[in-house]
Amino acid sequence: MKCEVKSLDNKKVGDIDLPKEIFGLDVRVDLIARATNWQLARRQRGTHKTKTISEISGTTKKPFKQKGTGNARQGSLRSAQMRGGATTFGPVVRSHAHDLPKKVRKLALISALSQKVAAKKVMVLDTLKSKTPKTKDLLKQIEKLGLQNALVIDGETVDNNFKKASSNIFGIDVLPIQGANVYDIIRHDTLVLTKEAVEKLELRLK
Repeated sequence: MKCEVKSLDNKKVGDIDLPKEIFGLDVRVDLIARATNWQLARRQRGTHKTKTISEISGTTKKPFKQKGTGNARQGSLRSAQMRGGATTFGPVVRSHAHDLPKKVRKLALISALSQKVAAKKVMVLDTLKSKTPKTKDLLKQIEKLGLQNALVIDGETVDNNFKKASSNIFGIDVLPIQGANVYDIIRHDTLVLTKEAVEKLELRLK
Protein backbone atom coordinates (compact mmCIF):
# COMPACT_ATOMS: atom_id res chain seq x y z
CA MET A 1 0.00 0.00 0.00
CA LYS A 2 1.78 3.11 -1.26
CA CYS A 3 1.30 6.49 0.35
CA GLU A 4 2.77 9.90 -0.39
CA VAL A 5 5.26 11.37 2.04
CA LYS A 6 4.91 15.13 2.47
CA SER A 7 6.91 17.83 4.19
CA LEU A 8 5.42 20.30 6.67
CA ASP A 9 5.21 22.74 3.76
CA ASN A 10 2.86 20.34 1.92
CA LYS A 11 5.43 19.33 -0.69
CA LYS A 12 5.82 15.75 -1.85
CA VAL A 13 9.20 14.35 -0.80
CA GLY A 14 8.70 10.67 -1.65
CA ASP A 15 6.57 7.57 -1.14
CA ILE A 16 6.27 4.96 1.58
CA ASP A 17 4.85 1.44 1.67
CA LEU A 18 2.29 0.95 4.44
CA PRO A 19 2.30 -2.70 5.56
CA LYS A 20 -1.00 -4.34 4.58
CA GLU A 21 -1.04 -6.48 7.74
CA ILE A 22 -1.22 -3.28 9.83
CA PHE A 23 -2.96 -0.73 7.64
CA GLY A 24 -5.03 -2.91 5.31
CA LEU A 25 -6.93 -5.46 7.38
CA ASP A 26 -10.71 -5.75 7.73
CA VAL A 27 -12.00 -3.29 10.31
CA ARG A 28 -13.27 -4.93 13.51
CA VAL A 29 -15.64 -2.34 14.99
CA ASP A 30 -16.36 -4.62 17.95
CA LEU A 31 -12.68 -4.69 18.95
CA ILE A 32 -12.39 -0.92 18.57
CA ALA A 33 -15.39 -0.52 20.88
CA ARG A 34 -13.91 -2.92 23.46
CA ALA A 35 -10.56 -1.13 23.45
CA THR A 36 -12.24 2.28 23.72
CA ASN A 37 -14.36 1.16 26.68
CA TRP A 38 -11.26 -0.34 28.30
CA GLN A 39 -9.36 2.96 27.97
CA LEU A 40 -12.22 5.09 29.26
CA ALA A 41 -12.85 2.73 32.18
CA ARG A 42 -9.22 3.10 33.25
CA ARG A 43 -9.64 6.89 33.24
CA GLN A 44 -12.60 6.88 35.62
CA ARG A 45 -11.63 7.93 39.13
CA GLY A 46 -14.38 5.97 40.87
CA THR A 47 -14.59 8.35 43.85
CA HIS A 48 -18.39 8.27 44.11
CA LYS A 49 -19.55 7.16 47.56
CA THR A 50 -22.69 7.02 49.70
CA LYS A 51 -22.79 6.48 53.44
CA THR A 52 -23.56 3.14 55.03
CA ILE A 53 -25.40 2.85 58.34
CA SER A 54 -22.11 2.75 60.24
CA GLU A 55 -21.12 6.13 58.75
CA ILE A 56 -24.37 8.02 59.43
CA SER A 57 -24.14 10.32 62.46
CA GLY A 58 -26.96 9.98 64.94
CA THR A 59 -28.19 8.15 67.98
CA THR A 60 -27.99 4.39 68.35
CA LYS A 61 -31.04 4.38 70.60
CA LYS A 62 -34.08 2.38 69.54
CA PRO A 63 -36.70 4.90 68.27
CA PHE A 64 -39.60 3.37 70.25
CA LYS A 65 -40.50 0.15 71.96
CA GLN A 66 -40.90 -3.00 69.93
CA LYS A 67 -44.56 -3.67 70.61
CA GLY A 68 -47.75 -1.86 71.44
CA THR A 69 -47.44 1.27 69.33
CA GLY A 70 -49.20 0.04 66.22
CA ASN A 71 -46.23 1.10 64.08
CA ALA A 72 -43.82 -1.08 62.21
CA ARG A 73 -40.93 -2.11 64.39
CA GLN A 74 -37.77 -0.01 64.05
CA GLY A 75 -34.29 -0.60 65.31
CA SER A 76 -32.49 2.58 64.29
CA LEU A 77 -33.13 6.08 63.01
CA ARG A 78 -30.09 5.60 60.76
CA SER A 79 -31.62 2.77 58.76
CA ALA A 80 -32.14 3.09 55.02
CA GLN A 81 -35.93 3.38 55.27
CA MET A 82 -35.70 6.37 57.61
CA ARG A 83 -35.39 9.95 56.38
CA GLY A 84 -31.73 10.98 56.47
CA GLY A 85 -30.69 7.39 56.89
CA ALA A 86 -28.15 5.26 55.08
CA THR A 87 -28.19 4.14 51.45
CA THR A 88 -28.49 0.43 50.78
CA PHE A 89 -26.19 -1.00 48.11
CA GLY A 90 -24.99 2.50 47.12
CA PRO A 91 -21.82 3.21 45.12
CA VAL A 92 -18.46 2.81 46.87
CA VAL A 93 -14.95 3.99 46.05
CA ARG A 94 -13.56 1.52 43.52
CA SER A 95 -11.58 1.12 40.34
CA HIS A 96 -13.57 0.79 37.12
CA ALA A 97 -10.60 -0.74 35.28
CA HIS A 98 -11.00 -4.19 33.79
CA ASP A 99 -8.68 -6.53 31.93
CA LEU A 100 -8.39 -6.71 28.17
CA PRO A 101 -6.11 -9.28 26.53
CA LYS A 102 -3.02 -7.94 24.77
CA LYS A 103 -4.04 -9.67 21.54
CA VAL A 104 -7.38 -7.83 21.56
CA ARG A 105 -5.66 -4.48 22.23
CA LYS A 106 -3.22 -5.13 19.39
CA LEU A 107 -5.96 -6.09 16.91
CA ALA A 108 -8.05 -3.10 17.98
CA LEU A 109 -5.16 -0.72 17.24
CA ILE A 110 -4.63 -2.37 13.85
CA SER A 111 -8.35 -2.02 13.12
CA ALA A 112 -8.30 1.68 14.05
CA LEU A 113 -5.32 2.27 11.74
CA SER A 114 -6.95 0.27 8.93
CA GLN A 115 -10.18 2.23 9.36
CA LYS A 116 -8.34 5.54 8.85
CA VAL A 117 -6.56 4.23 5.75
CA ALA A 118 -9.84 2.89 4.30
CA ALA A 119 -11.43 6.31 4.85
CA LYS A 120 -8.38 8.00 3.25
CA LYS A 121 -7.76 9.95 6.43
CA VAL A 122 -4.08 9.10 6.88
CA MET A 123 -1.22 11.48 6.05
CA VAL A 124 2.48 10.66 6.26
CA LEU A 125 5.01 13.42 6.93
CA ASP A 126 8.76 13.25 6.50
CA THR A 127 9.57 14.93 9.81
CA LEU A 128 8.00 17.18 12.44
CA LYS A 129 10.99 19.40 13.08
CA SER A 130 10.09 23.08 13.40
CA LYS A 131 12.58 25.92 13.20
CA THR A 132 10.81 27.99 15.86
CA PRO A 133 8.37 27.23 18.70
CA LYS A 134 5.98 29.94 17.44
CA THR A 135 2.37 28.88 17.01
CA LYS A 136 1.64 31.33 14.18
CA ASP A 137 4.44 29.81 12.04
CA LEU A 138 3.21 26.26 12.57
CA LEU A 139 -0.41 27.29 12.04
CA LYS A 140 0.42 28.42 8.50
CA GLN A 141 1.92 25.01 7.76
CA ILE A 142 -1.06 23.21 9.32
CA GLU A 143 -3.43 25.22 7.13
CA LYS A 144 -1.38 24.37 4.03
CA LEU A 145 -1.75 20.68 4.88
CA GLY A 146 -5.50 21.16 5.31
CA LEU A 147 -5.60 19.82 8.86
CA GLN A 148 -8.31 20.90 11.29
CA ASN A 149 -8.89 17.98 13.63
CA ALA A 150 -5.87 15.70 13.61
CA LEU A 151 -3.82 13.38 15.78
CA VAL A 152 -0.11 13.64 15.00
CA ILE A 153 2.09 10.68 15.98
CA ASP A 154 5.87 11.00 15.88
CA GLY A 155 8.70 8.65 16.85
CA GLU A 156 10.02 7.98 20.34
CA THR A 157 10.50 11.71 20.98
CA VAL A 158 8.60 14.71 19.64
CA ASP A 159 10.51 17.77 18.47
CA ASN A 160 10.38 20.31 21.29
CA ASN A 161 9.65 23.30 19.01
CA PHE A 162 6.83 21.44 17.25
CA LYS A 163 5.38 20.30 20.58
CA LYS A 164 5.36 23.83 22.01
CA ALA A 165 3.93 25.42 18.86
CA SER A 166 1.16 22.82 18.46
CA SER A 167 0.02 23.00 22.09
CA ASN A 168 -1.93 26.19 21.35
CA ILE A 169 -3.63 24.95 18.18
CA PHE A 170 -7.20 23.77 18.77
CA GLY A 171 -7.96 20.33 17.35
CA ILE A 172 -4.32 19.29 16.90
CA ASP A 173 -2.92 16.75 19.36
CA VAL A 174 0.62 15.36 19.29
CA LEU A 175 1.81 12.05 20.76
CA PRO A 176 5.04 10.05 20.72
CA ILE A 177 4.75 6.53 19.30
CA GLN A 178 4.47 5.05 22.81
CA GLY A 179 1.20 6.93 23.30
CA ALA A 180 -0.52 5.68 20.12
CA ASN A 181 -3.93 4.40 21.19
CA VAL A 182 -7.32 3.46 19.76
CA TYR A 183 -9.43 6.14 21.47
CA ASP A 184 -7.33 9.12 20.31
CA ILE A 185 -7.09 7.74 16.78
CA ILE A 186 -10.85 7.34 16.30
CA ARG A 187 -11.84 10.60 17.96
CA HIS A 188 -9.76 12.67 15.52
CA ASP A 189 -10.75 13.17 11.91
CA THR A 190 -7.26 12.74 10.44
CA LEU A 191 -4.30 10.63 11.49
CA VAL A 192 -0.87 12.10 10.73
CA LEU A 193 2.16 9.81 11.00
CA THR A 194 5.84 10.48 10.49
CA LYS A 195 8.03 8.01 8.62
CA GLU A 196 9.59 7.05 11.94
CA ALA A 197 6.15 6.45 13.44
CA VAL A 198 5.25 4.06 10.60
CA GLU A 199 8.47 2.11 11.20
CA LYS A 200 7.87 1.92 14.95
CA LEU A 201 4.24 0.84 14.47
CA GLU A 202 5.43 -1.90 12.15
CA LEU A 203 7.85 -3.17 14.80
CA ARG A 204 5.23 -2.88 17.56
CA LEU A 205 2.33 -4.58 15.77
CA LYS A 206 3.98 -7.26 13.63
